Amino acid sequence: MAWHRGQAYGQDLRERVLTAKGSIHEVAMRFAVSDSYVARVRSRYRQLGETRPRGQHNHMPLKLCGLQEVLLAKVKASPDMTLVQLCQWVKDEHGVSTGITTMHKMLKRLGLTLKKRHSMRPSKSEPMLPKPAKHG
Repeated sequence: MAWHRGQAYGQDLRERVLTAKGSIHEVAMRFAVSDSYVARVRSRYRQLGETRPRGQHNHMPLKLCGLQEVLLAKVKASPDMTLVQLCQWVKDEHGVSTGITTMHKMLKRLGLTLKKRHSMRPSKSEPMLPKPAKHG
């Protein structure tokens, strides 16, 4: 499995970095990690005796966390509102300016959707366009 930004390195790599001999820079070059990663892993082990990564935390409260109950009530009362309208309502009523992505994520956390209608088949009166040919 490949490493992705925001994920902790694997435990096997942490252990290899800890047991490797050499300067911080030499060990970082050998394992293709940053100098600061090697320094943090060594320092943490030296100070706390811990080799496992800690959980990652954002420490930022959700922008709409205080409005969860209000949002639930509003969507229940007006289920036909769009995300843009809901954002405008929150700004007007509660003074919280937010974007549609933030609103969508909050509604998803609350288990709500704002889908307006079910997907339908394309109209038979409109001609179907052929799919473009793939090159390559």
